[in-house]
Amino acid sequence: MDTNFKALGRHLLLELYECDSNLLNNTNAIETILTESARIAEATIVETSFHHFSPYGVSGVVVIAESHITIHTWPEHDYAAIDIFTCDDEMVIDHIVDHLKVELKAKRFDQKMIRRGIGMNVKTEYV
Repeated sequence: MDTNFKALGRHLLLELYECDSNLLNNTNAIETILTESARIAEATIVETSFHHFSPYGVSGVVVIAESHITIHTWPEHDYAAIDIFTCDDEMVIDHIVDHLKVELKAKRFDQKMIRRGIGMNVKTEYV
């Protein structure tokens, strides 16, 4: 694949391990942490939606003009799965990651960056 193609966006998959299980089960705390993350990145918040599952776990999204930040938590495993997607090349995703690791008290993490939309630069013929 030609690396000169411009991506439409960057999609970071972040996994946080050994987090504070009480935080991971607290809908208000999770919403505050994610909205703070968006503000730190100077993103424009459009809307938020968070849901607490029974007996535990939180899923939520901060829709930003630049795309979104989502989270799914498993307090019983001290684990959070987070997606950060942005079409803004200037957004410093590392600031969001650093904030989330500190606030959720993660002892370990993994991350993977995916450039989205690259295939749009390739001509495909359908038969």
